[in-house]
Amino acid sequence: MKTVLSVLIAAHLALVAAPAAASGQATPSATTTGAGTTGAILSEADRRFQAIHEREWAWREQQFGMADEDSDAPPLHHLPAVDAESQAARLAMWDSVLADLDTIDPAELSPENRIHLAVYRPQLQNLAAEVRFRSYEMPFNSDSSFWSNLSFMARGDFESTEEYRAYIDRLADVPRYFDEQIANMRAGLARGFSVPRAVLDGRDVSIATVAELDDPTASELYAPFKKLPATIPADVREQLQADARNAIADHVIPAHQELLTFFREEYVPQARTTLGASEMPDGEAWYRQQIREYTTLDLGPDEIHRIGLDEVARIRAEMDEVIEQTGFEGSFPEFLHFLRTDPQFYAKTPQELLNHAAWIAKRIDAVVGDYIGTLPRARFTIVPVPPSIAPFWTAGRGGSNTYWLNTYDLPSRPLYNLPALTLHEASPGHALQGALAEEQDALPAFRRNTYISAFGEGWGLYVEKLGEEMGIYETPYQQFGRLTYEMWRACRLVIDTGVHAKGWTREQALAYLRDHTALSEHEVTTEVDRYISWPAQALSYKLGELAIVRLRGEAEQALGADFDIKAFHDMVLALGSVPLPVLETQVRAFIADSEATAAQAKKVADTAG
Repeated sequence: MKTVLSVLIAAHLALVAAPAAASGQATPSATTTGAGTTGAILSEADRRFQAIHEREWAWREQQFGMADEDSDAPPLHHLPAVDAESQAARLAMWDSVLADLDTIDPAELSPENRIHLAVYRPQLQNLAAEVRFRSYEMPFNSDSSFWSNLSFMARGDFESTEEYRAYIDRLADVPRYFDEQIANMRAGLARGFSVPRAVLDGRDVSIATVAELDDPTASELYAPFKKLPATIPADVREQLQADARNAIADHVIPAHQELLTFFREEYVPQARTTLGASEMPDGEAWYRQQIREYTTLDLGPDEIHRIGLDEVARIRAEMDEVIEQTGFEGSFPEFLHFLRTDPQFYAKTPQELLNHAAWIAKRIDAVVGDYIGTLPRARFTIVPVPPSIAPFWTAGRGGSNTYWLNTYDLPSRPLYNLPALTLHEASPGHALQGALAEEQDALPAFRRNTYISAFGEGWGLYVEKLGEEMGIYETPYQQFGRLTYEMWRACRLVIDTGVHAKGWTREQALAYLRDHTALSEHEVTTEVDRYISWPAQALSYKLGELAIVRLRGEAEQALGADFDIKAFHDMVLALGSVPLPVLETQVRAFIADSEATAAQAKKVADTAG
């Protein structure tokens, strides 16, 4: 999910690239090196490329507040400008940068910069395409929204008075930010570009939760002021708390009240009654672009649909084998009913669910070092999903320091799925992968702070399968839970393309997911509505995992006894987050390097013998 947490300062900034080299021959510098070039001498092309991406990133940092912890950027006092004029200015910037990139011959770049360029160019192409298609006119879906994303601001690590002041100013800026979003949504409604009416029921609960607050200190946005550091004088702490209460009471709550009125009285009644992306204006082209962004592959809906059907058939055969191991006598639908209804598979309290997840996470800790050589310095915590968003969120989410577990509606959160969920969201999935990406200090900022769905979600699904090798699944039911999660991701390929390119109804999609997985009815509904309102995002998981499994198989076959699982995983994770074609080239390079190292070692051994 793309989450914007702060501010627009300079939409009009222009990036002026260094002049192109006078000749086609690269001119090396005797003194200059750059991030990620491991001390290599840089060519003129390298220096120009570095100047381009550093300037654009500094501009983007000011636009969206995307600075990492090592940045010298000051705390930002406003939320991003999202109005049409600002969006047009961004498009002009990114088109200009892309034109500058076209003047650079990749062959003249260092090996590291060729990789950086292969990551950077599609990143900008996707950013530009989002604006060109005016995707900002539909700034929410049934799963995620600009208003609920504000809560991420409250999870920052504030230390100084200046940082708290900047945060209060951002809270005070919420009305302007919401007004611009509402204007964009009105423009989307006018041209038939909206979230489908079929998935909007109840989606206003997270708006109403804030709009109906009587006490501003009860807001999630007030949380940072409940733990002000002692380094801030007491009188200043009291003033900050008072100002925060006022900002929430006078700006945040009224803005949510206005948004709630707009949502209920304008958006829902005027939302389109069609379902698929292809039925929106320029919808087929927009859906193709969403596929490119989320999968990093140039695949059409028909091809993805066929891949999904093949995977569904393969996984179903494995499911039947596991059912036989349980000794269950009955049909496949009867087994699914048994899993969905038997009390033995469900926690009785939210804390019990959290405890189970924590136990699984510690079991993973005991063996993860046998499969990954370089582990991150950062650690993660396990917390429940906030009540305001829990009803429509997935079972869990993971980040570099947090594993959010959804404790809402416990009868829909089976324990047999919990090992796969924890592997995916926590370790060695998102929490571990995200922390390692942030620690890749040799990578430029645009790579450390980039999340590419096909890579990240592909890795998350891959490590669910890796959990078998790690010994994490202890019962056939847990193994079926892993398979139901893999089947869930395979079904996504079929459902997403079915809805957005083949005219499927919501009922068809619900039935397909319900009939092929052991997901609860609540999860079946929230997931299908997510696919309907967030086209193509769900495609990234299975396509990314298939790529990683295939590439690992190539490495194992090529290297035989010389294949090192830890070295393979370290190589993949050190990339941070890259398009799948870049991953493929890097795995092939890993294979070649490993073969050369093994050959040299054999030569030395033969000589010594």
